Amino acid sequence: MSEQGRSRNRSIWIGGVEVKPGERKTIDVRGSKLYTHTPVTMPVQVLCGRQHGPVLFISAAIHGDEINGVEIIRRLLKVPALKRLKGTLLAVPVVNLHGFINQSRYLPDRRDLNRSFPGSNKGSMAGRLARLFMTEVVSQATHGIDLHTGALHRFNLPQIRADLDDPEALRLAKAFGTPVILNSELREGSLREAAGQNKIPTLLYEAGEALRFDEVSIRGGVEGILRVMRALNMLPPSKRLQQKEPVMARSSAWVRAPQSGIFRAFVREGERVLKDQTVLGVVSDPFGESEQEIRSPYSGIIIGLLKLPLVNEGDAVYHIAQFYRTDIAADRVESYQESLEAHDYPYSDHAMNNI
Repeated sequence: MSEQGRSRNRSIWIGGVEVKPGERKTIDVRGSKLYTHTPVTMPVQVLCGRQHGPVLFISAAIHGDEINGVEIIRRLLKVPALKRLKGTLLAVPVVNLHGFINQSRYLPDRRDLNRSFPGSNKGSMAGRLARLFMTEVVSQATHGIDLHTGALHRFNLPQIRADLDDPEALRLAKAFGTPVILNSELREGSLREAAGQNKIPTLLYEAGEALRFDEVSIRGGVEGILRVMRALNMLPPSKRLQQKEPVMARSSAWVRAPQSGIFRAFVREGERVLKDQTVLGVVSDPFGESEQEIRSPYSGIIIGLLKLPLVNEGDAVYHIAQFYRTDIAADRVESYQESLEAHDYPYSDHAMNNI
């Protein structure tokens, strides 16, 4: 076989539809029906490059209220460099259509889709959707990126979570370029666990909060995916300046409210905190008669925080990633945010809409 023949990409089939090399198609993969007899579909856009290369799936809204990822994929699909794609890109902006329509994290059966993988054709609604996504999309991929946000009223600093003991996952996590990489064990029933069992290295990008767009988180997601695609040789190299080496945290922990009341936060996401020195915030009753400080029990960087000031005793209010050198971690976060907030940033909403 000639070199040209060996480098030509193969067709890919999604939902019974063939996408040939050089084609780009949006396919509605049919799932179950609503009780109104209305069919429910999972939209997938397939970009099949002319040349052979990896097959990368990118998914969002597995939790239906985590909408940052939907916008990340929308902007990604407008990037002109995709015209020179090697390999195949499978973009699924809304996996959990039920939750997305209802602005809910869960499916109508109240199950968490990200605890229902690999799913079953004879299981619950969540199990059947998980099985459909695994069969039609994930099983055909060589690599994956799953986009998430914090839960309702909880904001996450842009971060990559991955199994850092997997050399390929570690390589791609570094390529993504977030300032913080968190070693995250595979949770039973999660998409990452199911993909891992199929030898598909998968990154989880956490940024922002549910039901809210966060511009920095969106820009970081678009650029991070493009960096991974370049690391996989799916796209040509970029002339943009490279980010500083990210820092890796092997552990993290939540700090909880010591009493019920009104929570006033004193530090923001990305800030450096010192053990027993930094006052994270104060919880008081509505009259201010009972007031209690929350001091940081660890040294590290704030990677998640509660945005709702109403708390019950024991509620998680701050998520702290722990590092050997917290000063270096803080510098990485600051540099990252400054680069994404630049006026001439190429993946801003304004810039992408002018393409």
